[in-house]
Amino acid sequence: MEKSSLPLNEWHSMKSQRAINRLHSFIHGAALSVLFYYRITSISAIAKTNSPILILPHLLIFTAELTLSCLWLLSQASLWNPVARTAYPERLPGDNHLPSVDMFVCTADPAKEPSLEVMNTVISAMALDYPPDKLHLYLSDDGGSPVTLRALRRAREFAKVWIPFCRKYRVQERCPGVYFMREESGGGGSDDHFFVDKKAIEKAYEDFKNSLGNIIAEADVKASRDHSPIIEVINDGNSNGTDSSNDDEVPLVVYVAREKRPSHPHNFKAGALNVLLRVSGMISNSPYILSLDCDMYCNDPTSARQAMCFHLDTKLSRNLAFVQFPQIFHNIRHNHDIHDGALRFIWTKWEGLNGLNGPGLAGTAFYIKREALYGIRKLQPDANPNQLKEHYGSSNDFIKSISKIFRPNYPTNALLTDVALQKEVQLLASCSYDNGTKWGKEVGYRYFAVVEDYFTGFNLHCEGWNSVYLNPSRPCFLGSSPMSLGDTLVQNTRWFLGLGQVALSKYSPLVYGALRMSVLQSMVYAELAFYAIYFLPVYILALVPQLCLLAGIPLYPEVSSPFFAVFVFIFLSSQLKHAQEVMAYGDSLTTWVNEQRVWVMKSLTSYFFASVNAILEKIGLTKASFVPTSKIMDDEVAKLYKIGKFDFQAPPIFMVILCTLYMVNLASFVVGFGRILQNGRMNEMVMQAFVPLFGVVMHYPLMEGMVLRKDVGRVSPSVSILSVAISSIVSAYAALVAC
Repeated sequence: MEKSSLPLNEWHSMKSQRAINRLHSFIHGAALSVLFYYRITSISAIAKTNSPILILPHLLIFTAELTLSCLWLLSQASLWNPVARTAYPERLPGDNHLPSVDMFVCTADPAKEPSLEVMNTVISAMALDYPPDKLHLYLSDDGGSPVTLRALRRAREFAKVWIPFCRKYRVQERCPGVYFMREESGGGGSDDHFFVDKKAIEKAYEDFKNSLGNIIAEADVKASRDHSPIIEVINDGNSNGTDSSNDDEVPLVVYVAREKRPSHPHNFKAGALNVLLRVSGMISNSPYILSLDCDMYCNDPTSARQAMCFHLDTKLSRNLAFVQFPQIFHNIRHNHDIHDGALRFIWTKWEGLNGLNGPGLAGTAFYIKREALYGIRKLQPDANPNQLKEHYGSSNDFIKSISKIFRPNYPTNALLTDVALQKEVQLLASCSYDNGTKWGKEVGYRYFAVVEDYFTGFNLHCEGWNSVYLNPSRPCFLGSSPMSLGDTLVQNTRWFLGLGQVALSKYSPLVYGALRMSVLQSMVYAELAFYAIYFLPVYILALVPQLCLLAGIPLYPEVSSPFFAVFVFIFLSSQLKHAQEVMAYGDSLTTWVNEQRVWVMKSLTSYFFASVNAILEKIGLTKASFVPTSKIMDDEVAKLYKIGKFDFQAPPIFMVILCTLYMVNLASFVVGFGRILQNGRMNEMVMQAFVPLFGVVMHYPLMEGMVLRKDVGRVSPSVSILSVAISSIVSAYAALVAC
C-alpha cells in the first residue's frame, strides 16, 4: 500500500470556548480582588473592637473564600487553551506495517464483577478491527478464581465464531451482549445468509451465557488473597479440544493470576498491571498496550487504528507516551445524571491539557507505549547487568526482552511446552519480584498512591513524555457507572484519598511538578491533587453563615453597600460559567443542577473522609485500602435511578452528615429570616439569609428522602431522627448566643 501524504491526525483550538474562558477568568479574577479588599478591611475594622466572638466567623468565611479562590485559580490552567483532535485511520499504512498491541484487562472479584460482563469486555477487545495476529489479550485475575479461568476458556471458544461473523458482516458493535440487546443488523448482510448466520451466532451466545451460569453454580466465586501464580495460554489444548479451524482469526489469550500472600503488599491495581507488563514482555512483547477495566468494553472496533494515527505520526511519536480516550458510561441517561457519574469536569480538563503537553492517565481506555513504562531513557546506554537488575529485577530473560520490544521472544504457544519459560513467568508473577527494584518507583505503573493512573501519568509527564486526548464522535469505549449514591460516594472517597496522598507527599505537583513541566500543566495536576480540600470551604459555608444568622451576626455587606453588588456578581459569575460549560458540552441545565448538588454531597462526605484518611496515613495512623466497586446492578436501585430518585441507602455516617447540615440550614433560614423581618434588619442580613435558602432548595431531595418518600431508597428513619437531634442542639446553641 502506498504511503499517504495526508496527515494521520489534525488538531484545532476551540477558539470560542477559549475566548469565553479567558474573558471570564479576567473579569471574575478582578471581582475576587475587590472581595479580598472588602474582607481584609472589614476584619481589620472588627479587630480594633477587641471582640473575638465577631472576628472568628469573619476569619472562617475569609478562609473559605480564599480556599475557593485558590482552587479556582488552579482550575483556570485547564481552560486556557482547549484543543480538540481528529484521527484519520483510513490513512494508515497497510496491516503488514501496523505494530502489535497487547491488551490488558483487569478483574479482581467475580462476586462483584460478574463474569458475563467481564467476558463481554474480553470478547469485544479480541474482536477489534486490527490484524488478529497482532493482538494479544492478557486477563489479570487478581482474585485467582477458577470461575474466571474457566469463563475465559469459554469466551475464547465463543470468540472463534463471533470474530469471523463480525468481520464477514462488518458489524460495528463488537460486544456480543450489547449487539444482541440492540438488535444491530450488521453492515453488509441483508440476504438470507446473514440471517441464518445471525441465528446461529445468537444460539452460540445463549449457549455461552448458559455455560457461564453453570460454571458459577458449580464453583466458589470468592476471590482469593492467598494463592500461587497461575499463567496459562488459553488454546484448544486446554479448552476441551474444540475445533481449531478458526485459530488464525482469534488473538492470543493469556490468563494471569499473580501470586498473592497476606504477608506481602500487593500494590493494588498497579501491582497487577506490572505483572501483566512483565509476563507480556516475555511472550508477545508488543510495543503498545491497551489498558481496560473489566467493565469498559470496546464500542468502536477502530480504536486501535485511531490511536496509531498518533503513535505512528513521526512528528509526535518520539515523545508520545499514550493516547487517552474518554470514559463514557452506557448506563447513564443523557441529562439525567443525578450522581454526576459522567465525570464531565474531568474530560473538560483533558481538552485543556490537550493544548499543553497532553492529559493524564484516566485508569482505562488508553493505548500506552511500552517503552515509556519501562523508563529506558533514564538508563545510561552502557548500563551494566547489575544496574539493569536493580531496575528490572533478577530475570535475565526479561531484561533481554527490553531491548527487542518490537518482536515476540517465544513462539505463541511456547508457554505450553517450554519448561524454562514457564519457570521464568512464574518468577515474574511472584509477589516478591519487585523487592529491591525500581518497579513501581521508576519502572512500570507507579505504586505510591492508590490512584495509579493519575500518579503514573504525572510521572511520565515529569519525565518529558507527552500524551494525546482523543474524543471521537462514536465513543470507542463504554463502561458502567455506579447507580447508587452510596457506591458513588465510596468510589470518590477512594479516588480522592489517592490524590490526597500525592498532594501531601514530596511529589506534590506545586513543587515536584512545577520543576519538571510547564507551570500551567502542573497547575492542572495540582488542582486534582488538592481537589478534596473543597470540603473545608463547603463545611464553613454550610455552617458558619447559618449559625451567625441565628445569632444575629452579619457576615456580608449591606444591600446599600457597593460591595453587595460584588458578592452578587461573583456568585452569579461562577454559577453562569458552570452552566455555560455544561451546555457547551451538550448537556442541559438539569445536568448543571445535578452537578451542583452532588458536588456538595461529595465535598461533605467523600472529600472530607478522603482528606482525613490521607492525613492519618501521612502521620502513620492508618493504611490505604482498596475495595473494587460492585458492578452488580440492583433492580430497585436501577428503578430509582430511572425516575431520577436518589438511593439514600449510603453509609450511615455519610447520610447523618448530609441530613444534619440540611436541617441546620432549614432551621437557620426559617428562624433567622423570621427574626430579620421582626427586627427590621433586611438591609443588613438579606444576603446571609440567601445562603441557607440556596442550600435548602438545591438539596430538596434530602428533605424528600427524610419525610416524603416511603420506598427502599428513602433515608433511614434512624438517620433522620439522629440528624434532627444533632441539628436541633447546634441550632439551639447558636440561637441562645443572640439572647
